[in-house]
Amino acid sequence: MIDRIRGGEEIALDEFTKGLDPISQDIVEYGGLLNYNKARLAGEVSPPALGTRAPSPSQAGSIPPREQDARGPQAGMPALQRSMNIVEKIIARHAFVKAGTIGVESVKPGDALFAVADVRFSHEYVTPMAASLFTQALGTEAKITAPESVFAFRDHLTFLSKVMSPKHREMGLLEKADGLATTQESFSERQGIKLYGENPDGGSEAICHNAVVEDLALPGQIVIGTDSHTCMAGVLGCFAFGVGSTDMANAWYTKDIRIRVPETVKYVLKGKKPGDVTAKDVMLVILASGYMKSSQGIGKVLEFAGEDLINWPMDERATLTNMAVEAGGFTGIIEPDEATLAYIVTMRGLDADEVRKGFVYSDPDAEYAAVFEIDLDEIRPMVALPGDPRNGIPIDALDEEVRIDAAYGGSCTGGKMADMDMYARVLQNALDHGKRVAPGVHLYLQFGSQKIKQYAREKGYIEIFTEAGAELIDPSCGACINAGPGASKTAETVTVSAQNRNFPGRSGPGKLYLASPYVVAASAIAGKIVEPDEFLSNGE
Repeated sequence: MIDRIRGGEEIALDEFTKGLDPISQDIVEYGGLLNYNKARLAGEVSPPALGTRAPSPSQAGSIPPREQDARGPQAGMPALQRSMNIVEKIIARHAFVKAGTIGVESVKPGDALFAVADVRFSHEYVTPMAASLFTQALGTEAKITAPESVFAFRDHLTFLSKVMSPKHREMGLLEKADGLATTQESFSERQGIKLYGENPDGGSEAICHNAVVEDLALPGQIVIGTDSHTCMAGVLGCFAFGVGSTDMANAWYTKDIRIRVPETVKYVLKGKKPGDVTAKDVMLVILASGYMKSSQGIGKVLEFAGEDLINWPMDERATLTNMAVEAGGFTGIIEPDEATLAYIVTMRGLDADEVRKGFVYSDPDAEYAAVFEIDLDEIRPMVALPGDPRNGIPIDALDEEVRIDAAYGGSCTGGKMADMDMYARVLQNALDHGKRVAPGVHLYLQFGSQKIKQYAREKGYIEIFTEAGAELIDPSCGACINAGPGASKTAETVTVSAQNRNFPGRSGPGKLYLASPYVVAASAIAGKIVEPDEFLSNGE
């Protein structure tokens, strides 16, 4: 086709849209997503019907309509009964049919549609770009629709000044990075959206993913954010996933997001995990499976289930959903239960009955792309070798001793309250036996939010961490994206980390091993990667 274009040939538009789904064809023909949605909201064009009708509250497994949704059966559209999993039900509930009508009875994998988002958030790395697209398409006076459900975060580049090289400073990159935050702040103020900014005592108010779980998302919602780890919020039983700047700019305008209904893979966790095994170990086992290593998980939702989950802290469950994207998955999700309800009510003081209205469950006969059973009893402490989170092996299978230069406990994955519990347990045990961080090893512990830091302070962990020899870092993203303390400086640096990814160069040029908070803290004391059992016993 390029040669034909160069030759000056006139080419019909349908040749460019061949093979696209109907919505994509319309988007191309209207000259882009925002132009298409101007026409859609004006009633000039509508997404193709899915052959379903709006749900009724009496339907088995359905959710009563939200007060703000204008619903009702659509004339001439047949009812279509279909068993659905939790993600399909949430999408069906939020599906945009036409102006004033939200929700269809069912959807199936492959369906293309728009769905209304309940929470939309972005961080300073992306907000300015999305803002530019927003104003270019809609004008400088354009206003975000329903700004009370939109949030901005200053969390990704907060500590860049602590690690940026002199060469990059000379290039003016620090000023440019700081300019992103300034632009975001100005846009947030102008649009009337809440900004989680920097904290006067240091760092950010919160990493976006931690705050979304702590403060914002609710069961049954659709949550979108400009970061792949938006999936962490799936721990609350909501459909949460990352989007790009164009999609966010569009969602600011329309309040909805384009979705192609994904397939879902179900992981049933059987038995009970041993005391030295964590959710991180479970995820490293899943990521190292043949299904994931052969890339069959790309674009799929990972749904986690199992009787033992009721015994896991919400923070541990969140590690499962947070890391669902590490092998290319779309997102992760866990059905809400009484522990979910108790967490939300305790953290936010919301009415339990109101929160429960959002609970959604998969039908017993729902369809899945695959179903796997994981025997928790057989899992041992894991480590992912440098280069890929899918390189997980049991620590006792390491070919040789791995001496470390640094240990990092933090990020949205490893900086939660339950993670602080684990670091403290190991380090207190070490102190009780006269041990501290090994000579030559630097242990970094970073909090995921100010709430988590306050929790650690109230539990007396700050003193334990400091006495053991750890460097404490205020809340923010950082080493995980090579933008804060804990990132490696040389290719020879060996780090064991509780973060979620260890792709080459992501956290500096060194070798990065992924492991649980227990393993990170135990390895910092031992000076090498070790199983944590020695540091979890009571010495009896």
